Amino acid sequence: MSLYWRIFGLNAVVLGTATALLLWAPVTVSVPVLLTEAVILVGGLGVMLVANAALLRIGLAPLDRVTRLMTTVDLLRPGQRLPVHGSGVVAELVRAFNAMLERLERERAASSARALFAQETERRRIAQELHDEVGQSMTAILLALKRASDEAPDPLRGELRQVQEITRESLDEVRRLVRRLRPGVLDDLGLVSAVTSLATEFATHTGLRVVRRFAADLPPLDHETELVIYRVAQESLTNAARHAGARSVEVSLRGDGEHVVLEVSDDGRGIGAAREGAGIRGMRERALLIGATLDITPVTPAGTRIRLAAPAVRKQS
Repeated sequence: MSLYWRIFGLNAVVLGTATALLLWAPVTVSVPVLLTEAVILVGGLGVMLVANAALLRIGLAPLDRVTRLMTTVDLLRPGQRLPVHGSGVVAELVRAFNAMLERLERERAASSARALFAQETERRRIAQELHDEVGQSMTAILLALKRASDEAPDPLRGELRQVQEITRESLDEVRRLVRRLRPGVLDDLGLVSAVTSLATEFATHTGLRVVRRFAADLPPLDHETELVIYRVAQESLTNAARHAGARSVEVSLRGDGEHVVLEVSDDGRGIGAAREGAGIRGMRERALLIGATLDITPVTPAGTRIRLAAPAVRKQS
């Protein structure tokens, strides 16, 4: 039944019922209208309006649910669907809306995968150039400064050594940026060593207290999943330092059945009702890329917990 005929039928039921009551009810209308007759007519009109409103609300309720979901749906939180009841044009509309959401989620996941792949490729390229070009040039400058300071007289030697120290600190900063852009330890030593190195470097660089709790027997993961876990841990630590005002952070890695669970908890001011920024949305996109779930919840009495549950590699039977 089309929506037009559905609404027409609902109104026909109300008007037909009202007409039947007027035909068989012992009520007459005088001219001029008496007060009691006017009260009965106005009361009947009120009953018809209430019945019509109730029937229309029941008949158009699926459209209200579609409207509410359209205004609140978030493609970074997949799986939001409307229940389909019965048949007809309204049920077909709900099915079409659910199919549209599914298609949009697939397209969003595919586009996010391409964007993240391009991002990681660009990070590797920049890290390689920093390492090969800037790093080697600064190393050559350090060697030249060393030779110059050894041959320079005392007043100039102190200044050259000061410049040499500044150059060495800059070279260390470049190397730190290279490690952030391209976690080579992840490829060489695995996820636990990479997150351990990340947490240690984070604590040294920011001065925050970082507690590590890593299980020894994690389920096997593919490289893409390990990279997502590493990037989520990296972004979580960065948010704790820049935005949360935290004094300490706890990072844990453990196995949970067929999943590897990363948790990063801080004692900062908490996320509250603040709007999610690009960093958190980027984490959600990475989680969708590997079929993981990402939950961000407040911690009592203050702070935020970020939990990522990533699927492990299934063993071949």
